[in-house]
Amino acid sequence: MAQVTVMGAGIFGLSVAWHCLSRGARVRVIDPGGPGAGASGGVVGALAPHVPENWNEKKAFQFDSLVMAQAFWADVAATSGIATGYARHGRLQPVADADALALARRRAENAATLWQGKAVWELVRAEDVEWAPVSPTGWLVHDTLSARLHPRRACTALAAAIRAKGGEILTDGTPRGITIWATGVAGLEELNAQHTRSVGIGVKGQGALVHFHAPGLPQLFTDGIHIVPHMDDTIAVGSTTEREYDDPRATDERLDAVIERAMQAVPVLHGARVVERWAGLRPRARSRAPMLGPHPLRPGEYIANGGFKIGFGMAPKVGQVMADLVLEGVDAIPAGFRPEASL
Repeated sequence: MAQVTVMGAGIFGLSVAWHCLSRGARVRVIDPGGPGAGASGGVVGALAPHVPENWNEKKAFQFDSLVMAQAFWADVAATSGIATGYARHGRLQPVADADALALARRRAENAATLWQGKAVWELVRAEDVEWAPVSPTGWLVHDTLSARLHPRRACTALAAAIRAKGGEILTDGTPRGITIWATGVAGLEELNAQHTRSVGIGVKGQGALVHFHAPGLPQLFTDGIHIVPHMDDTIAVGSTTEREYDDPRATDERLDAVIERAMQAVPVLHGARVVERWAGLRPRARSRAPMLGPHPLRPGEYIANGGFKIGFGMAPKVGQVMADLVLEGVDAIPAGFRPEASL
């Protein structure tokens, strides 16, 4: 029975641990902050696909992961007894003008092939939709691949599921056996210190929860903002993208602007009470893709990092391919995801 240690209890670390545990390995996860202490403890939880055009390995990997997500999170919830907030209710986006309308039609044709009949990308009239953002053309893009979950609750459930299957979640300890480093921004900073150019950075994001009852409605993406109904009478709004900041955990007027733009785009949200404000650093590798494979600084060990904005959407398949690699020697990691792509 293989012994696996995962350093880091964010979404990548927990997903890798879960897949290894499910293959029969003995697993311990070590993180001083506990599950979801960093970027994975946020509030937005939009699992949304890349557009169905200019298809590449990153988009194909994400598509596979989003399709896997429903069974993945159902298994986690059943094992832990904790609701993750996962639901695949789709997404609506306003169409700005005639050019955007033509582009949306082409993407609908592409999705019919690229998405293999597992989801659709289509145009719908805003007047026919119960819950719609303001659309200059009266048209909306509707996709059925997008899903949502509550990040913090999902990490709590995944950690509980790992424990329920006999895995350990520790705040301190010594790595044993196969070691996988999923330490987010701290892991990127360690790599930066050993290279002449930046391997990756922490990008600050701010988001908020507002009180509003819409648990069964699709998420919206408008004016660059995700508006995500959760199961608990809250709607997540976010997020900012800040490469320069003074305090990585402080919320400020930039979040105020995001909240105001969301309420302008979806007038029914006007007056909704803000119940939580959140800020944190998300790890972005230089390649902008996840960084998976042998660790560049630690011979015989591995890395799973760089989730950035798409970590939760990528996590089910990231866990799968990392377990394939470290337990079975099967390397299915796309070339663009290898650490050398960011070095």
